[in-house]
Amino acid sequence: MRMWVRSVESVGVAIRAMRKASGLRQDDISGVSHVFLRDLEKGKDTVQFGRVLTVLEELGIRMVLEVPESHADAVESAINAHLPKVGSIHTRTYKKEGE
Repeated sequence: MRMWVRSVESVGVAIRAMRKASGLRQDDISGVSHVFLRDLEKGKDTVQFGRVLTVLEELGIRMVLEVPESHADAVESAINAHLPKVGSIHTRTYKKEGE
């Protein structure tokens, strides 16, 4: 399923639903406190992005950035140039639904 992310709140709702569907309690998620997770699930817009990525990873949710084709080469080149600094980033073209 693809979900259009328009706010921290939409990510929080998805995280909460996924956590509950997986039968996990807030304190079952490692790497973050239950207070942070509560704030994230409620859509607090000042949550730390790195910690959000930790929660997404723990729940098996992938976040994909969709870059316009007209800029894809420039973005991929920039990522490859900085790869040692930012860790493992995989670039790959994803087809939109219906293609």
